[in-house]
Amino acid sequence: MSKKTKSKIAIALLTASGALLSGIKVDEGFTAKPIIPTQGDVPTIGHGTTVYPNGKPVRMEDQPISRQTADHYLENHVSKVEQQLKASIPNVQLSQDEYDVYLDFVYQFGIGTFNQSSMRNYLLKGDYKQACTALLKYKYTAGRDCSVRSNNCYGVYVRQFNRYQKCIGVNQ
Repeated sequence: MSKKTKSKIAIALLTASGALLSGIKVDEGFTAKPIIPTQGDVPTIGHGTTVYPNGKPVRMEDQPISRQTADHYLENHVSKVEQQLKASIPNVQLSQDEYDVYLDFVYQFGIGTFNQSSMRNYLLKGDYKQACTALLKYKYTAGRDCSVRSNNCYGVYVRQFNRYQKCIGVNQ
């Protein structure tokens, strides 16, 4: 790991990396039409968009969109999530990799979940390793343990484990 990715700077100076946006596209995939990605979840479209830029929630009867529109929705959503994350942990210093990890988490789980998490509490205390470890608590969806392959949500767990590995790698 290069020194650059381990350097921590004020969160206010960080922005979403191209790698983060590409990673979200890979993790979320693309769907032109609304789908319910996992049982008990809300409808998504594009690259996991649950709410349109105008604030309206995605509905199953909505019209299909293009990849270009999906990319626009993703960029818009990440921009909003960035503002929320920065407001949530204003005096925290993170590396670019850590910033991308927590931004990706908020993109998937929402700022409300992040704000109530032990991750946030650990970050505010400067306990970066414990914040990374706390990522592993978020392996459930719709009451199912996604670390169990037969629960048909294993991708949720894999994404969390990958976030953890990236985060802990910066903090060793």
